[in-house]
Amino acid sequence: MTEEKIQQGDNQGLDMVEQPLQDQHASREADKYENPIPSREFILELLEKTQKPLRIKQIADTLAIEDDERFEALNRRLKAMVRDNQIMRNRRGCFALIHKMDLIKGKVLGHPAGFGFVVPDEGGDDLFLSDTEMHKVFHGDKVLASVIGLDKRGRREGLIVEVLEHTHEQIMGRLHFEDGLAWVQPNNNRIAQDIFVPNDGLLSAQEGQIVLVEILHRPSKRTSAIGKIIEVVGDYMAPGMEIDTAIHAFGIPNEWSPELLAELDAIPNELTEADLEDRKDLRSLNLVTIDGEDSKDFDDAVYAKRRKNGWRLVVAIADVSHYVKVGSALDKEAFERGTSVYFPQRVIPMLPEKLSNELCSLNPKVDRLCMVCDMYIDDTGKLERTQFYQAVMNSKARLTYNQVHDILHNPDSPHRETFAEFLDDLDALNGLFQVLKQAREERGALEFETTETRIVFDGERKIEKIIPVVRNEAHKIIEECMLMANVATARFLKWHKVPMLYRVHEAPGEEKLASLRTFLGDFGVQMDFSEEAPTAHDFAAIAQKVQGQPYEHLVQTVLLRSMKQAVYQPENKGHFGLNYEYYTHFTSPIRRYPDLLIHRAIRHVWTKKPVEAFEHSEAAMVGLGQHCSDMERRADEATRDAVTFLKCEYLSHRLGEEYEAVVTAATNFGLFVELADLYVEGLVHITELGEDYFHYDNARHCLKGERTGQVFRLGDKIRVQVAQVNLDDRKVDLKFISAANAEDFESNDEADASEVDSNEGNEKPKRPRKGRNRNYRGKGGRSRSKKSVGSGE
Repeated sequence: MTEEKIQQGDNQGLDMVEQPLQDQHASREADKYENPIPSREFILELLEKTQKPLRIKQIADTLAIEDDERFEALNRRLKAMVRDNQIMRNRRGCFALIHKMDLIKGKVLGHPAGFGFVVPDEGGDDLFLSDTEMHKVFHGDKVLASVIGLDKRGRREGLIVEVLEHTHEQIMGRLHFEDGLAWVQPNNNRIAQDIFVPNDGLLSAQEGQIVLVEILHRPSKRTSAIGKIIEVVGDYMAPGMEIDTAIHAFGIPNEWSPELLAELDAIPNELTEADLEDRKDLRSLNLVTIDGEDSKDFDDAVYAKRRKNGWRLVVAIADVSHYVKVGSALDKEAFERGTSVYFPQRVIPMLPEKLSNELCSLNPKVDRLCMVCDMYIDDTGKLERTQFYQAVMNSKARLTYNQVHDILHNPDSPHRETFAEFLDDLDALNGLFQVLKQAREERGALEFETTETRIVFDGERKIEKIIPVVRNEAHKIIEECMLMANVATARFLKWHKVPMLYRVHEAPGEEKLASLRTFLGDFGVQMDFSEEAPTAHDFAAIAQKVQGQPYEHLVQTVLLRSMKQAVYQPENKGHFGLNYEYYTHFTSPIRRYPDLLIHRAIRHVWTKKPVEAFEHSEAAMVGLGQHCSDMERRADEATRDAVTFLKCEYLSHRLGEEYEAVVTAATNFGLFVELADLYVEGLVHITELGEDYFHYDNARHCLKGERTGQVFRLGDKIRVQVAQVNLDDRKVDLKFISAANAEDFESNDEADASEVDSNEGNEKPKRPRKGRNRNYRGKGGRSRSKKSVGSGE
C-alpha cells in the first residue's frame, strides 16, 4: 500500500467533522499560556466526533497547528492526557478514547497462587487474570484489560492490553542465591514473581537477608523483573523485622514529610485563648475516658446522668478537625494513611504523636478541645433528641475496662475507693447500658461468641505465650455509648443533607442466602424469611433457634461468614448487622479518616452555609469512601501478615508436638484448624485425612469421605501434630492424628464448614517453581472477639 493510500485511509472519519468545532475553553487556555493550544476538552470532543483513533499529525492538521513550538506543546498535552488516563495510545501510535475500545480500566489484585484479578474502577465483577497474564504485572498496578471469554468457572477472563501505572518502584524481600543466580523473593505474597539481581547490584548482601530492591526492568510476558539492591534492611529473624516488612509490603506510609513537620511546629503545644472562642465550657463535668491498659490515644470521653423518664448521655470526641484543615499537609497525609495501623507493640498512627497522643488525645487532668454529641435517651433506649456543639473539656480520670468492671461487680474492689467520686456516674452509665442492651436485643442486632487474642513477648521480642482477651461489661458499656453517638450523628447529617460517608453493611446476597438455607436444612432449621430482604432480626431468630444445641457455634459461625464486609460510601444502605437504618463513624477521628470527614460535615452545618459550599461534594465522597475502605482492608492485611509470621515462628520451635485442635474451615484441599490454647491456625492437607477419597461439598461446606462417609465439619475437634512451618509463606502444615468424634463419622450425614473466600477456596492449588510453594497463605494471624457485627462501628 502506498503512502498516499495510507494517508487517504487515515483521513476517513475526519470528513465527519462537518463544520469547525468551537473550543469552549479557549479563553482559559489563552489566560494560562502565551501561545495556547486547544484544550483537553476540545481534543476529547474532536476524537468523539471523528469516531476513530487519530495520529498526532492528523490532530495537528485538524486543529490548524503548524509551527513547531505549538506542535511540541500538543505532543506534551497528548502525553499528559495519556498519563492521566483520559485517552490511550494504541500500537499504531494513534490516540484513542478508552471508552470506545471496550476496555476495562482497573487495579490488579494478585493472589498468592500466581493468578489474579482486575478490579474495575467503574465497579462490577472482577476480571480474572491467568498466571501468564499476571507475569506481566505486579500486584497493585493500574491496567487496561480486554475480556477474552470465560474461564472454567464461568468468570470473565481478561487480557492485559496496557499497563497505565506501575505502583512498585521498590520491593522488599528476602535474598536467595542458587547456581550463580541471585533473586529477591518479595515479602508481599501477592507478588508472585521473583526479582532477579545481577552480580553488580548485590550491595554485599548475604543469603537470606531482607533487602530493598529497586526495579530496573519491569516483568513482561517473556522476561522476569530485574532490579538492584539499594538497602540491606537486616537479618531475616531480627526482632521487629516482621513489622518492617509488612509496612513496606503493603505500602503503609510511616514517615512524615518536611511540609507536615513544619505545619506541626506551627501548632502551639498548649491551648490558646483563640482556641476557646465560641466553645461551651464542660470542664466542670465529670467526663472520663474508659479504655484498655495499653491505650495511648484517647478519642472519647463519656458522662451519663439519670433524668426523669430517661437519661442524658454526653459523648465528647477529640476535636481533630480543629487542627487538621482541608488541603493541609496534615490532611493529605491523614488521607493517604486512612487509618492508624496497630501491630503488636507498635502503632503506625494516622496523625503525628503531637496530635494523636498529646493535643487531640483526651488525656486526664488537662484541658482539651472536643466535639460533643449530647443526647437524651428515654427509658426504652430510644434516642429522643440530640445536640451537637464544640466545647472545651477536662477529663477527670483515665479508667480502664478492667477497673470499671471490677467497680461495678465487686463491692470490695480497691478501685471503688480510688475512684469514689465517680461511682454514681459509673452506676448511671451501667444503668443506661442495661436499657440499651435490652433495646439491642429487641432490635435484633447480631452478636456472636468469638475469641480475641493478645501476644505476650519475652525480652527478645519473641512470643512467650498467646492469651485470650476477655471482653467484659465495661467494653460493652462504651460500645453502646459509641453506637448511640454514631446513630445520632448519621441522623443529624442526613436531616441537614450534607454529603457524608455512611458506614454501610449490606444484607447477604441471594447466593449466600441460598447456600445458607441448604446448610441449615441439614439441622432441621428453617429460614422463615424472604431471601430478597432479610434483616438482622431474622438472623438473630436463627441463632435463638439453635441456642443450647451441640451445633450452636457451628451455625453462628456460618451465619457470620455469610455476611458482607462493611464499607464507607455516601449512599446509605443501612447497617445490616447492627440493624440500624442510618449509621456512620463519628467517635474515632484520631485514628480513622472517615470520622474526621464527619466532624467537618457537622462543623459545616454550624456555619449555616449552603450544602453546596461544603469542602467535600457528594461526588468526591464516592472516591473518599472507596479509598477509606481500601485503607482499612490494607491495615487489616498488614497486621494479619505480621501476626501470622510471629505465630509461625513460634510454632517453628515446636515441630513434632501434638495438640488438640478445632476445625475452623473446610476447603477443597483440606482443613484449616486452630490449635487449642495456642490460638494458631494451620492446614491439614486433604491427603492427611485417611485412606479415602474426600470431596468438598460446596453447598454444605464440608469434606466427606467417599468410602467411609466420614465428614469433617466446622467445630469438629481433632488431634494434630505440627509437621512443617514455612515462614516465607506464613504456612503451617499439620499432620492428622485422630478425631475426637470419630464414632460419629460412619453414619453422620450432617455436613458443614465455614465459608471460604470465593477467590481462594475452589482454586486448585498450583505449585510455583521449585522451592517456593506459594499457593496457600496461613491464617494464623486472625483473631476474633465477641462483639457485634461491625463492632467499633
